[in-house]
Amino acid sequence: MMSNAKSHRASPPKYRLYVETSLVAGAQVELTDDHAHYLGAVMRATSGDRVALFNGRDGEWDAEIIDLGKRRCQVRLETQLRPQAAENQQDLWLAFAPVKKAGTDMIVEKATELGVAVIQPVLTQFTQSQRVNTDRLAANAREAAEQCERLSVPEVREPLTLERLLASWPKGRILFTLDETGGGAAITDVLSCSGSGPSAFLVGPEGGFSKSELDLLRRSPFVTHITLGPRILRAETAAVAGLTCWQALCGDWRARPDFRTPFHAPE
Repeated sequence: MMSNAKSHRASPPKYRLYVETSLVAGAQVELTDDHAHYLGAVMRATSGDRVALFNGRDGEWDAEIIDLGKRRCQVRLETQLRPQAAENQQDLWLAFAPVKKAGTDMIVEKATELGVAVIQPVLTQFTQSQRVNTDRLAANAREAAEQCERLSVPEVREPLTLERLLASWPKGRILFTLDETGGGAAITDVLSCSGSGPSAFLVGPEGGFSKSELDLLRRSPFVTHITLGPRILRAETAAVAGLTCWQALCGDWRARPDFRTPFHAPE
């Protein structure tokens, strides 16, 4: 008969957190005050509970809480649950014009869940919000990565104007621009032919790109205009739709899934 201790170890950790520190077997890690508050005050965790930790470099680790107070939490790393190599490294970026707060937060959250590596806010002539709190967006990306079992967190960059974005665009990366004017090719046709290399999506503001911006985009040789069908989509919907098509046709949705025991976030 299996002992209670072994049965406990066979279950997945209850909690999952992103940390900055290096992760190695046997190390004792001091978590942040925010982590301590979350585990103790919000989730009512106690010493002996287990938490999965990841840092984007060393894979995912099973750790035991050995000391938990109001503003402190120390854990001991035990075994590696997944190596970093277990995550398919996808070279996919998202550039988008920020919308209202809730919509921008949703775009960052869903982009993280859909495997985006870089999130780039872009300021256009019709952008609704010219002030972008990148610290808040980075925190949203970390929380989304914790929930969706990513081993990495996307990089959230400081906002750029559309002109600066295009002027500094890296060689060899395709920029798929979601063109609400109907002047682009069908997304399925484009991605089936050229979407497997370093890629990025550009989503414009709620009011669309201005004529001068569309002209600038059409003069950029690395830009491919695509359409998402006959209906005008909200910016949040367009971002999710474009990234979803890329994952289905070019990304890791084509790979055999990992049937390991999943992490279940507590309710």
